[in-house]
Amino acid sequence: MSDAFIVCSNLSFTWPDDTPVFQDLSFTVGSGSTGLVAPNGTGKSTLLKLIAGELRPGGGSVSVSGTLGHLPQTLPLTGDLTVAEVLGIAAIVHAIDAVESGDVDEEHFTTIGDDWDIEERTRAQLDRLGLDALAPDRRLSTLSGGQVISLGLAAQLLRRPGVLLLDEPTNNLDLDARHKLYDALEDFNGCLLLVSHDRALLDRMERIAELDRGELRFHGGNFTAYEEAVRAEQEVAEKNVRNAEQELKREKREMQQARERAERRQSNAARNLKSAGLPRIFAGTMKRGAQESAGRAGQMHAGRVSEARARLDEAGRALRDEQRLTLDLPDTRVPAGRNLFLGERLRVRLGDKDAEIAKEVFTGEGVDLTVRGPERIALTGPNGTGKSTLLRLLSGDLAPHSGEIKRADGRIAYLSQRLDLLNPDRTVAENFADYAPERPESERMNLLARFLFRGPRAHLPVGVLSGGERLRATLACVLCAEPAPHLLLLDEPTNNLDLVSAGQLESALDSYQGAFVVVSHDERFLRAIGVNRWLRLAGGELTETGAPEV
Repeated sequence: MSDAFIVCSNLSFTWPDDTPVFQDLSFTVGSGSTGLVAPNGTGKSTLLKLIAGELRPGGGSVSVSGTLGHLPQTLPLTGDLTVAEVLGIAAIVHAIDAVESGDVDEEHFTTIGDDWDIEERTRAQLDRLGLDALAPDRRLSTLSGGQVISLGLAAQLLRRPGVLLLDEPTNNLDLDARHKLYDALEDFNGCLLLVSHDRALLDRMERIAELDRGELRFHGGNFTAYEEAVRAEQEVAEKNVRNAEQELKREKREMQQARERAERRQSNAARNLKSAGLPRIFAGTMKRGAQESAGRAGQMHAGRVSEARARLDEAGRALRDEQRLTLDLPDTRVPAGRNLFLGERLRVRLGDKDAEIAKEVFTGEGVDLTVRGPERIALTGPNGTGKSTLLRLLSGDLAPHSGEIKRADGRIAYLSQRLDLLNPDRTVAENFADYAPERPESERMNLLARFLFRGPRAHLPVGVLSGGERLRATLACVLCAEPAPHLLLLDEPTNNLDLVSAGQLESALDSYQGAFVVVSHDERFLRAIGVNRWLRLAGGELTETGAPEV
């Protein structure tokens, strides 16, 4: 499908409240795989919807060569649909059954088209994505969020599109499902454009398209190569800024020195003229000439300063606002080997307490778990096996049905997937004061600035913050609380975070000196935060696995 491509020409789009998103955006995406990256809120999903024809541009045009498939971030599906209906094969299968039963109505052949092998292709596609247990008549309401995403991708691939648009396709997928999706996309030979914060997936792309300040810049190679290129560009930009700053200082210094020399010459000339006893008209002419000469020199130096300032501004525009977190969290330090949590034979029943209705989460004699300081633990396993339940046991939010728990003195902080610890109606600064009331206000504001809440940003209500900002506000309140937490529990913390915010989370956890247990399917993230103990919860059993192979 080498002839599949996307062309956007002078594309413009503005929301109904007059908020501009794109202005005269032009680019071409050809065959092969392209990862689209940018901070949240810059218009990545909007761009995919414009290409798919789901939104109408205010100006410009979109051209797509080839059949188009689009998997949005949120699927517009209802729970009463069946698997066959979502896959779009129900009518075709019905028509094939009718023909095989002897009904040769022309309408059946029109419905079937070239899809006589649809049942075999469907089964192969479902098997490949780990959905082999799904019957065609199974209702969507009985599937997990990850299964729905994989089913949506299967539906798109069955249509054999030339152009495929995917928006965060690995959201809600466990590790096994992610790897199956990676393999399925590896064999797609059309034009693939996907939005993702999954770095393992982005590292499988042939090129990276960066949406930055209303322009799309393409980088050959995968995400790691893109990061290296950006880092090299930043080093050059920082050097250019330093050189431009030095040049501006030099030009300012030379202008000041020239002004002082001119003033001294004028003063000396005035004394000499007076002592020489020249006629007044002749002396005035000489004085005006000196002043005009000094003025021309001053204008020349002023022009050089202006040019140097312009070069500094130009060099500064090439710098990126990295917004990195630089933290020091000594209060979170935990002595090595100190027992923070000890759980033995833990069993949990969820739902109705009636034994016939309740769901038994852990099998056998229950789960045993010890957490010592300052361990960095990754808790992995398929979706629906009880990882979040185990975190709630650790935090004390949930009591076990049976078993024994011992917790050390010290604070345990639990960040759920919903990031709902803070009061959304109170400002960032007010929430921070609730967690650290004994700290002086000046110290609290300095700490918030380290989490990038400076000036007016610290006084915004939490409810209006973006996902990344809310994460930073929550981290600030939790990590700088009184007392500081010695055990931190995080449940899928990178879900819905853009790559910049995920990097900020990595920086915060790198500075944290206590123990943590993190549930995540993002292997790259887990390695970046220095996980040194790997646990897997599957089939009701908790096992030590060791780090997965790279």
